[in-house]
Amino acid sequence: MRPIGIDDIELATAHHVVDLSTLAEATGTDPNKFRLGLGQDQFSFPAPDEDAVTMGAAAAAPIIERCGTEGIRTLLFATESGIDQSKAAGISVHKLLGLPSQVRVTEFKEACFAGTAALQAAIGIVSRNPGERVLVIASDVARYELDSPGEPTQGAGAVAMLVSADPRLIEIEQVSGLFAADVDDFWRPNDSTTAIVDGGLSVTAYLDALSGAWDDLQEQGGPALAEIDRILYHQPFTKMAKKAQLHLGQHAGEELSCDLPEIGADGVARVGSQDAASADRQGAAGEAPGTPRDTGLATSTLYNRRLGNTYTASVFAALAALLDHDDDLEGRRIGFFSYGSGSASEFFTGRVLPGYASRSRRDDVAEALDARVPLSVEAYRALHSTVLGSADDVETPRVTSAPFRFAGVKGRARVYERS
Repeated sequence: MRPIGIDDIELATAHHVVDLSTLAEATGTDPNKFRLGLGQDQFSFPAPDEDAVTMGAAAAAPIIERCGTEGIRTLLFATESGIDQSKAAGISVHKLLGLPSQVRVTEFKEACFAGTAALQAAIGIVSRNPGERVLVIASDVARYELDSPGEPTQGAGAVAMLVSADPRLIEIEQVSGLFAADVDDFWRPNDSTTAIVDGGLSVTAYLDALSGAWDDLQEQGGPALAEIDRILYHQPFTKMAKKAQLHLGQHAGEELSCDLPEIGADGVARVGSQDAASADRQGAAGEAPGTPRDTGLATSTLYNRRLGNTYTASVFAALAALLDHDDDLEGRRIGFFSYGSGSASEFFTGRVLPGYASRSRRDDVAEALDARVPLSVEAYRALHSTVLGSADDVETPRVTSAPFRFAGVKGRARVYERS
């Protein structure tokens, strides 16, 4: 059977950024509660003319430019920031990207797990017809009530992936570990623009799902922990990935490094004095007996700690960070743990393919993150409180510098256009 996996990947985010040190000052909070307690420095926030559709299209457009549209007969859009109860957000993206009419389009929903569900569905489609390619988009805006515990873990971003046979980045391996349980740790009712969260229960449910998915992976004949070189986790906040790493190591009986990036005097997160690749090599080679094995945890959090929570895109933003910042991945096995509240989860693995480093988007991502326009706390709160309904025709102000924008509502339908 031909290998199937991720042939290309791209990340996009929103126009604005909220610095958590600014939010901390405005609320009389110790900045370390956010920086160290949550592992977050910033979060992206959409302009009035941005949403999950525009970010998803912005992530997918460079892939289309690089790879063309030939063979793309499916577009799967994963989100929990849906724009309509009936029409898939991917239909609007399909038009914005100028894709052919001969494309199946649908939307996946199961909290933050939906991106992985879409990826696995894409692999199934390609396995049936290796000549086809599938465009998978995971895009979300995480919103919580003002002054709530979840507020500093908001965020916005999208990851697009092209799934194909004979991929150039990651070959996804066939065995997966699965776990599902009905638990009310996080949800967003139809009449609410913000999520409802039981923080303590959500952490417990996440870790229970990690144990369950890992155990199932082992029962299905998946690789042992020692055979996995790097591990990526869903990151609602990056400190959660540290909790997960500690939990998995204890559960599977191996000591894993739980170090997160160091924060310099300039407030910038860096992966220690030793680069990530050499640290991983040392851990893999066992050159320092008794030293916890480094599986790339710190490197995988570099983008998410600046994006905030991107829901369905989170674990794939971690993948993008790892691919962009670790130069020793060729042939390495990566473990992915994907969690969606409510809950559904999966632990799967993939192999990094030769030549991946030549496709790094590191400089482009850094430029995009640095280009975000800072919001004052007052301006951010005003935007947060602005909820656009569908009863009246509305034109949104032209703000975003991204290639696509949400132009407003006309006849109770959302209108999108190229910027």
